[in-house]
Amino acid sequence: MACLFLPNAPTDPQAFQALRVDPLAIDDELTDAGQVGPELAAAAQVYLDTPRALIWRAPSPDWRLFVVLLPLASRLSLLANPVFAQLAREWGLGVRFIGIDAHQAVYDFRGLLTDQTLRRLLDAIGAADDTLDVLFAALADNMLTVLQERRQDWGRHLARELRLESGIADSLFDREARYPDFMALLRQGLRQDWLDQAFYGRVLRAMDLREGRVEARIAQIVQASLHPPVMTRLARNRLGLHLGAYNWLLMAGPQAGQRSHVLSRLPLMAQFFAEALIDAAPRSRSALVEQADGLSEPLSGLRRAIDSGQDRTVIEALSAHFAVDPRVLRALWRQCPRVLGSPPSWQLQPLLLTLDALPERLWPATDAQWLELAAQAWPEI
Repeated sequence: MACLFLPNAPTDPQAFQALRVDPLAIDDELTDAGQVGPELAAAAQVYLDTPRALIWRAPSPDWRLFVVLLPLASRLSLLANPVFAQLAREWGLGVRFIGIDAHQAVYDFRGLLTDQTLRRLLDAIGAADDTLDVLFAALADNMLTVLQERRQDWGRHLARELRLESGIADSLFDREARYPDFMALLRQGLRQDWLDQAFYGRVLRAMDLREGRVEARIAQIVQASLHPPVMTRLARNRLGLHLGAYNWLLMAGPQAGQRSHVLSRLPLMAQFFAEALIDAAPRSRSALVEQADGLSEPLSGLRRAIDSGQDRTVIEALSAHFAVDPRVLRALWRQCPRVLGSPPSWQLQPLLLTLDALPERLWPATDAQWLELAAQAWPEI
């Protein structure tokens, strides 16, 4: 395999593994133009042919794994036309680029797919006979080149909110963005009665089955490159495959046990810990454990409190940070509602202030009541 980080070395299109969905019995009917019409049959063929992920294993000494997740290629024929620049941008926003470095930290590099990179991709598409192969080669070559040029900026792209489970908020696998055109054609066929409801239902069930299978394979490939002891801590805390919490624990060094304990008591704050307390300072190969330089002094103090191993210190520090009475954090420490999951940081403050305004005897007692309280605290949702 060619080294992907030689500055001027072209990426070999054969250097990656492409994962596609499994064939199913319904495919012959779905791609039969006489049965479903030529437009849907063509879109179905693109749906079946487009890889869901491109996998690079050990592409360089710095990296254990790269995974690029792709939307369907149904708009490629339009992307090279400047008139459809917005379509190109929308397609690019559906790309996901995940990296796992030599220290097993996880990065979300989707922000590196810039307008300039997209323009280079479109130039490659416009000059290509074999559009898909050139697209994938250009995608890897340009994104990895940008990554090398911004080496000191890697820390800013540490994964903080992504999850490896399917069908939940912040999942790595965004099905809605993956095949909007194909779904639109299916719904159009149902509305206009050239697809019957039974066939439509079979197609949807087949999609759920095969997308679930390929997502499980991708998740297994990613998990195989992660640090097993940290994954064990996540499993014990029932946090699921939360990559932000994983990074936060991975970088704790000898304080990993203290952080895991805090997560076990306050799973509600897993997303906050990942978003607020992972600093973005550059790291050398020999210095994965985070430094305080990348955080403000209040957040550095909060992280020191969490790493202290003293429950009371943690509760008081979090109470001061969120400007609520310590009784709120003590009560959550005793029994934290898992039904609320790990909401983003901006939702924690209004939730905690709502609890602070209530005596504990009036706090929710059931999952349904907790969800109702959260809806009142987060009226925008």
